[in-house]
Parts: sequence; structure tokens; C-alpha cells
Amino acid sequence: MTGFSDSAQAMSLVAFSTVATITLLLCVMTGPDRDDLDEFYTGYSSLSPMRNGLAIAGDYISAATVLGTGGVIALFGYDGVVLALSTALSLMLLMFLLAEPLRNAGRFTMGDALARRMPGRGVRMAACVVTIAALLPLMLVQLAGTGQLLAFILGFSGDSLKTGCIIGLGAMMISYAAIGGMKGTALIQIMKIVMLLGSGAVVSVLVMNKFDWDPGALFDTAAEQSGVGSAFLQSGLQFAGSPHPGLDMISAQLAVVLGGGCLPHITMRMYTASSARQVRRSMSWAVSSVVLFVLVITVVGFGATALIGRAAIAQADPQGNTAYLLASRAAFGTDVSTAETLLFTTVTTAIFLTLLASVAGMILACANSLAHDVFAARVHEMSERREMMLARVSALAVGVAAIVLATLVQHRSLQPLVTLSFCIGASAIAPALVYSLFWRRYTRTGLLCTLIGGTLVVLMLMPGTNLVSGSPASAFPEADFNWFPFTTTGLVSIPAGFALGWLGTVASGRGKAEEHRRQYEAVEGWILAGAVRKES
Repeated sequence: MTGFSDSAQAMSLVAFSTVATITLLLCVMTGPDRDDLDEFYTGYSSLSPMRNGLAIAGDYISAATVLGTGGVIALFGYDGVVLALSTALSLMLLMFLLAEPLRNAGRFTMGDALARRMPGRGVRMAACVVTIAALLPLMLVQLAGTGQLLAFILGFSGDSLKTGCIIGLGAMMISYAAIGGMKGTALIQIMKIVMLLGSGAVVSVLVMNKFDWDPGALFDTAAEQSGVGSAFLQSGLQFAGSPHPGLDMISAQLAVVLGGGCLPHITMRMYTASSARQVRRSMSWAVSSVVLFVLVITVVGFGATALIGRAAIAQADPQGNTAYLLASRAAFGTDVSTAETLLFTTVTTAIFLTLLASVAGMILACANSLAHDVFAARVHEMSERREMMLARVSALAVGVAAIVLATLVQHRSLQPLVTLSFCIGASAIAPALVYSLFWRRYTRTGLLCTLIGGTLVVLMLMPGTNLVSGSPASAFPEADFNWFPFTTTGLVSIPAGFALGWLGTVASGRGKAEEHRRQYEAVEGWILAGAVRKES
């Protein structure tokens, strides 16, 4: 039983079909109409700062963030709020530290930014491998969650129907990326973030109205309904079963803060800004939108616990992924009028569009990297027509692989995949970008050690966490090979990623370090000040 009325389910189904059709048509109309790489990869940098900022926020706020973070807030209170704030802080760090140098150094992909001072096929291929390794797990989470979400809303439980949803929606997401390019996916992201924030704000207003606009009453009621009392409003509930709860929480926050903003589908949006001033203004819009979302998700998450109870939320989904929908339904009340049904349909449609847009952006980032960093780099003076064809074929290949894998993992806990992506972002991509953009003596060996070594450390440690085995909520609850004492790898893998970059640079020798220092000084003005936008 979902608790949703037949009219709400019917309207949601109609809305889903309508939104899917309209967004696909918009992608066709706004996508590149000729073989032009700048139009496909960056949309000619024609988006205004507001639209580009909303697109960045749309890419950043994935379905995993909406459903997962809302669930953590509903189940663990204070710890969930800290996670949501860490999400906003990650984008702020990107804005103040990396956004402008990334825009100056890059052209189409992360490989361009890294190869700006260290040209070479090895660097580009490593960047592509890490891009796919970081984004593929997140794509699986979005796709596998799609079947579960639609089943929950529409009231069906058959595995074949869930698999059909994954395949059908996956095909649409491939189409968005391959047809729409950067401008097409940006339009979908803008629609998504406007609908998500608008519907979320309405739900927040309804929740606060039920508690006479008293935040204290909301928090106190949520604590009472949580079953754990004041612990719900204190740090430590999420990692209470960990042998080192304090360190475990620090590890998780480090992974989110350093990894979230550095994921390639976020950084690729930096290259769509036409100037350094434009990227700063775009990031201001993006950060403002994400901060507003944090406020919304906090109110909705606490509202879910206060109105429904923590036990009911956990019963519906042990990870709390349905808390956002349950809170929306509870906020509208039990006597559902036509207006309330329409509002609830808007909420579910916003989440549905979030699923579509999130995966489309990730597929585009992976396809761009494959086409531009791997295939085009191997062929001297590849034609733009051929590279665009390769980008679209790459989108198909990445999308099909994601669909197949998503159907295989849909019955498992998806939390390890989310954690894996953020940990790779924090342990491999973040140190590589920081070193490449700011450290003069950084060498090619150091860069490869950072990218490959940081990723391998995460991949070696992640299977040993309690997210994979050793607990009822893990991906493999029937097994127990839990040997790593933390939920995430960040506390070990992040220092390792930075250390490997330093060690690789030192091992290159003083001569290589001096050579790379001179190479960096030749492009330092372009990277840090945007003195010249040199194409690679």
C-alpha cells in the first residue's frame, strides 16, 4: 500500500508521460543543428549566468541528493542536516577555489583542463577512466531508483515492471544526452531545478503551517516521533553502530565536501561560461539555489518524521528514500482535494524529472570524455562531424551499460554506489585538480599517481565497509567481509590521493619538476587570471 489515492496515481502517470514527451521534444529543438563541437559541448557558451547557474544547480542536485539526503534527515535528524550543509559547502568550495581556473584551463572536458599544462594521451585516458569510474555508480543509483520510485508512487510491485521502467527511462536519458548536447541537457536541468524548488517550497510552507510556523515545535515533535528522543537532535545517531562514530562522521563529511563539487558532470558546466565574470555569476546563482534546496529538504525531512514517524518511514524504505514523498503526502492531508492532488502530482513529477535530468548530465559528461579525450586524441585532426558522431555513439554505449548494470543491482542497497562516487571525487579528482591548477612543480607522473592511485585506494577499501556487507542494510546482508572500520573511505583515501600526487612528483626527480614548473609558468596567466583563452 502506498497511501496515495487512485486519482493521485493516475495524474502522476499522465504527468510523467507528458513531461517525458515535452522534454524530449525540447532536446530535439534546442540541440545542435549542425556538426559543431562548440555547440554540442558548450552550447557556444550562450547561456546567461542565471540559466547556467540553474543548470549547474540542476546537475548538482541529483535524485540521490533529493531522496537520499531527505531520508537521512528523516531517519537521523541532526546528522542529516550536517550532510545537507556539507552538500552546499562543497559547491561553495568549487565556486571560490576551482570554478574560475577550471573555466580558464578547460575547453570541453576535465581532460582538457588537466592536459592544459601536461599534454599527452596518457593524461587524457586517465581522466576519462576516472570520469567513468566516478559517474557510473551514480548513474546506476538514479536508474535503479527509478523503478523503485515509480513502483512506490503508482502502486505496482512486479520486478518485470520495475525493469521495464529502468530500460524505458534509460533510453530517454540516452536520447537527451545524444540529441540535446550541452544546451539541451541544460534546458532540462533548468526545468528540473525550478520545479523541484517550487514544489519543495510549497511542501515546506504546508509543513510549517501545520506547526504554526514554529521551527522549535517542528523539531521537538520530530524528536518525539523519532523513537530516540533528544538523540535525534544531536550528533552521532547515523553512525551509532560504528566502532568509531566520530571519525566515521568526519570521513563521510570529507567525502561529500571535497568530492561533490568536483564530479565531472558538475565541472563540465564551468566550460559553458563565456568569461571569468560569467562563471562567477553563474556559480552565485548555483550556490543560492542549492542553499535554498538545503532549507527546503531540512524542513521536509523533519516534517516527515514529525507527521509520520521514524518507524513508518523506515518500514516504507530502510534507507528513507521515500521520506520526501511521504512528507509531501502528509503535508497535503488525508482529505485530498483536486488542488492538493495537483500539488502532489507536481512534487512527484519534479522528482521524476530530477531522475531524468541527473542521468542525462552524467551520460553526457562520460560520452564527451570518451569522444574527446580518448578517440579524438588518438586521431590527428579528426573532423568535427566524426567526433560528434563518436560522442553520440559513446552516449549510447555508456547508457546501455548503465541500464544493464542498473537492472542487476536494483534489488541491492544502493548506498555503497553513492559513497563510491563521492569518495573517488574526493580522493582522485579533487587532489588532481588542486595540484594541476595551483602547484607549479606538479609532474605528469604525480598526476597519474593521483588519478589512478586515488581511485584504486577507494576501490580496494570500499568492499570492506559495512555498506557492502556485515549489516542488515548493506548491499550483501547475507555475507560478512567487513574489515574496514568506517562507512566511507574518505579518512584514508583522501590523504592517500594527495600523498600519492606528492610522492609521484618527488619520484619524478628535480629535473622533471623544474621542467613542469616552466611549463606551468607559461600557462599560469591563462589558468589563474584568464589572460588568454587558449584552445587545446
